[in-house]
Amino acid sequence: MRFLLLIVAFLLLSSCTQTKKTEKESSLSLGTKHLFYTPAGKLYPNKSGKGRVGDNYIYAPNIRFPIESAPAYINSQVYGVGGMYGERGSLCDQRNYQYPWHDNYCESRSWGMPLCPSGKGHQGVDIRTATCEKKKYYAVAVENGTITYIGKYSVSLRGITGRTYRYLHLDSRTLQVKRGQKIKRGQRIGLVSDNMGNTKTSIHLHFDVKQTIVANGYSQRVFIPIYTSLVDAYKRLLRGNP
Repeated sequence: MRFLLLIVAFLLLSSCTQTKKTEKESSLSLGTKHLFYTPAGKLYPNKSGKGRVGDNYIYAPNIRFPIESAPAYINSQVYGVGGMYGERGSLCDQRNYQYPWHDNYCESRSWGMPLCPSGKGHQGVDIRTATCEKKKYYAVAVENGTITYIGKYSVSLRGITGRTYRYLHLDSRTLQVKRGQKIKRGQRIGLVSDNMGNTKTSIHLHFDVKQTIVANGYSQRVFIPIYTSLVDAYKRLLRGNP
C-alpha cells in the first residue's frame, strides 16, 4: 500500500512540474528544426512593459510567416542586447539570435494602442532573421493582396481578407514590388535591413497588422496582437507547409 502511495505521489509531482514548465515556455521539434517560445503577452524583460497575457487568440489565421525561411527570432530590439534600454553589447550578439521567442506587442512606446493594457505600446512585433546580415533575407507576402503603400522604409500590403500588413525596415533600393501591384502569398517583397531613414536601428523586420474588430464595445480598425498568429505560421513553415 505504501509503495502504491509513493507511485501516485511521484506521478502527481511530475504532472505539476510539467504544467509549470508549459506555462513558462512551449516548444516544437521537427528533426533538426526547433521552436521554443514564451507565452503571448509575456514581455521580456519585465521592465519592457505590460502585454496582453492570456490572449492566445489567432487574429490572423493561416497567414504565411513573413520571413521567407527559418530560423527567425521574435524578440525586443529596444530591450535586447545592444538596444537603447538593453544590456550593453553588440546588436549582433548571439543572444539576440536564439530561442525562445518573446512577444513584444504592447512593449513600451508612445503610440496609442487601445488593445494594450496601458493604452499605449508597440504596434506589432520585431523579427530578427537567421543571422545579423542585412540585405540577405527576404520578407514575403503573408497572403494574396495588393501593395497599397511604399515609404522610405515601409511597405503596406492590403490582403484579400481586408487586413493591412506593414513591413518596416526593408532595404528601399532592392524592393521587389511597386505600389498598386497585386502579389501572391509567399512572393518576395524586399530584403530585411536596418533602414529607418536617419534613425539608427538593428537589422530586423517590424511586422504589424491592422484589422477591423469589436474592441471596447464598438467596431474599430486597430493594430491587432499578432504573436500567436506568427507562432502558428512559423510551425507550418518548419513543417514545410508555409
